[in-house]
Amino acid sequence: MDIVTVAKTRYTAKAYDPARTLDADTLEQLRQLLRFSPSSTNAQPWHFVLATTQEGKDRIADGGTEPFPFNAPSIRNASAVVVFCAKTTLDDDFLAKVLDQEDADGRYAMDASFKPQMDAGRKMFIDFHRYRFKDLNHWMEKQVYLNVGQFLLGCGALGLDATPMEGIDFEALDVALGLREQGYTSVVVVPVGYHHPEQDYNKALTKSRLPYAEILTEL
Repeated sequence: MDIVTVAKTRYTAKAYDPARTLDADTLEQLRQLLRFSPSSTNAQPWHFVLATTQEGKDRIADGGTEPFPFNAPSIRNASAVVVFCAKTTLDDDFLAKVLDQEDADGRYAMDASFKPQMDAGRKMFIDFHRYRFKDLNHWMEKQVYLNVGQFLLGCGALGLDATPMEGIDFEALDVALGLREQGYTSVVVVPVGYHHPEQDYNKALTKSRLPYAEILTEL
């Protein structure tokens, strides 16, 4: 299946089949989708909580859906649930970890001088958001949303259904999962699995998008 067909056929599932699970290979592909997402300057200011056990899914549902009870069944019944989290700060220790990983992965094998240049350039852009625009936390959340977009398309390519959720009490979920003590805050929750054949009304609905004339300018 080509990528455009995936984009045109994937949709947001509204009910999941609790009897279906994900095999080990599919779970590993989901992990790789999370890991290999693009981010500005390769800063990777994120963390993910992946729940595949009923206990883990219930913990997410119990911790974050009190104001939005309609989202709890999808979280409990999905084969897996991913909590997308943003870092709450970008300190030098973390940026050094990113830089050293790039080095270990061979990013600077051809020219070692690229390493300090990359370090300086990344810190320059981050400092723009830290000091000039004063929106560093918002910028980090933007990077998480890049990941979410790739993840949703990847799920479609794997033949999986997924549901991006902002109807979550993220403050309560942070407490339930102990995220803030670790330097993270939850941003989006995405149940993943297989839609319920009788209960998922959205499966039968046609996809609707604005026409090119409304959304596209070509120069």
